[in-house]
Amino acid sequence: MAKKNYEKLAKEIVALVGGVENITNLTHCVTRLRFQLKDNSKADQKSLKELEGVLTVVIGNGQFQVVVGNTVEDIFNTILKLYPIQTEKRESVTVEKSGNLFTRALNTMAAIVNPIVIALAGAGMIKALLVILTTTLGVLDNTGSTYMILSAAGNSVFYFLPLFLAFSSAKAFDCNPYISLAIVGALLEPNFTGLITNAGDISSFMGIPVVLMKYSGTLVPAIIAVLVYSKLEKLLKKFIPKSIELFALSFAALIIMVPLSVIVIGPVGVYLANAMGSFVNFMSAQNGLLTGLIIGGGWTLLVMIGIHWGVAPIMINNISTYGYDFIRPMVAAATFASAGAAFGVFMKAKRKETKAFALSTVVPALLGGVTEPIVYGISLKYKKPFIAQIIGGALAGAFMGAMHTKAFVYVFPALTTLPAFFGDTFVYYIIGIALAFTITAILTWILGIDELADKEI
Repeated sequence: MAKKNYEKLAKEIVALVGGVENITNLTHCVTRLRFQLKDNSKADQKSLKELEGVLTVVIGNGQFQVVVGNTVEDIFNTILKLYPIQTEKRESVTVEKSGNLFTRALNTMAAIVNPIVIALAGAGMIKALLVILTTTLGVLDNTGSTYMILSAAGNSVFYFLPLFLAFSSAKAFDCNPYISLAIVGALLEPNFTGLITNAGDISSFMGIPVVLMKYSGTLVPAIIAVLVYSKLEKLLKKFIPKSIELFALSFAALIIMVPLSVIVIGPVGVYLANAMGSFVNFMSAQNGLLTGLIIGGGWTLLVMIGIHWGVAPIMINNISTYGYDFIRPMVAAATFASAGAAFGVFMKAKRKETKAFALSTVVPALLGGVTEPIVYGISLKYKKPFIAQIIGGALAGAFMGAMHTKAFVYVFPALTTLPAFFGDTFVYYIIGIALAFTITAILTWILGIDELADKEI
């Protein structure tokens, strides 16, 4: 899309979401413009979906999401150049409060995790690269300084993950992000970590027993700590005079929340996260086939409603705690099934425009794990590829689940991240993603497509 077309599309999108005066905040992820609107009813969803360059519209996580695919950053930057729109403020991460408790929990986790995915993805790629250089090719000494520096680049996000989560959690729970960082940062402070010889050792705070835990790489303790602090902050502001709030608020927060986090929240959070991981591992061990069938076939549905990031903490925690994760390979089944659907459409389509678009979505899916352009621009548009995608993902997921296939690094499932799956089950991963792609492509070709399908999704 030419630069002038980005400008035209940017203006049309802003106009159809209700104008710049209706926009409170704007962010973006891999494929979506995420608007926070004053009034969603002022947006014209039907007209937005009909714009060339827009795949669909999704309302979720408290946001009005316009899915535009791989051009998202160009369109985002164009909008910011054209309009004085806020992109950074404490309310920039908004949580959808409707739905049942489970849905709200997933929405909250998605709102917290989504902003840090870009850092996780890059760090994961470095960790995967190091596996290639040290294990596969044997060209890098894992005791040398070069390795150590690159390892620091790959490990930094994962080691300090509680700090990243503290910041995004503060935005989700609407409290001071810097005080939140200070509270969670205490769990990684050298004097505190120096007390720990083995996780589970007992120390004390003013005579109160403290179960010592290692919090680097953990997720749940930071999120719970900031959630509790968000409630405390509102309470403290009722009693602390504005004239001394600058120092009194942080003083009170730290002196209350750090001991509380060390004594109660931290250990409970670790045990809770471990329990969730143990449950997933138990299900995978007892009936990996069924677990893989559900995740491989159902993951795309989570992507459609934008809450798939809500499951990411379980996968990240598994890798941090156990050194591997069973879910990520099952997710890969859905990713490669999406690519297979697009390739099947490319092979079956008669119109040059359809072929060109389908092929353009295959590459980012295979190389970067980005599937939303396929889901919205192909699968849902033509319907039958979506059916093929669900079946292919489910069957491949079932296979990888049955073979207990593992991921050892958190990455986007793609051909470029294969080293993240190196290990005793790597051959099953290769077979699984090949099955997902091939089965879906063949089913899509057999089922066919209606190229005259209305663009409305």
